[in-house]
Amino acid sequence: MTIVWIIVAIVSIILIWGIVAYNRFITFKNRADEAWADIDVQLKRRYDLIPNLVNAVKGYAAHEAGTFEKVTQARTMAMQAESGGNAKAIAAAENMLAGTLKSLFALSENYPDLKANTNFLELQRELSDTENKIQAARRFYNGNARDFNTALEVFPSNIIAKMFSFTQREFFDLEENDVAKNPVEVKF
Repeated sequence: MTIVWIIVAIVSIILIWGIVAYNRFITFKNRADEAWADIDVQLKRRYDLIPNLVNAVKGYAAHEAGTFEKVTQARTMAMQAESGGNAKAIAAAENMLAGTLKSLFALSENYPDLKANTNFLELQRELSDTENKIQAARRFYNGNARDFNTALEVFPSNIIAKMFSFTQREFFDLEENDVAKNPVEVKF
């Protein structure tokens, strides 16, 4: 009779451990999803600010159409990549967008009146603030992705992860030697 109780206790412990491990994965998954949603919100905020910034600069620099087209095209590509949900594709598109924004701010250096325009200054401040929020959201997401990926790999919880087909999260990284690694430079 004691052997039966020992077997029941062992099976109960294994079952309880499996439930706890599964719930832990769900918690990590939900945190990573929430962190990704934070990145999504900030990217959408950036996408909404860019047309206003481009229009503010257009009034002063009408002959610089090539720069505006590049910014608009990079914004469109970033929005399309974002709708795909692939972290690497989104990171690449966002890096390209950051580079074109730098060229837009560099263009503004040639127009002293533009740098004094309150609409442009406010848009520039908002975009700079958004860039900082994107960076913070990216760090938060990457931390959650790291925790989730670690839990997927460590023994014995990796057994539960394989049973329920949990997959690793990609990090939202900047590529080496990328223009986006350097912050948007604001000069007055």
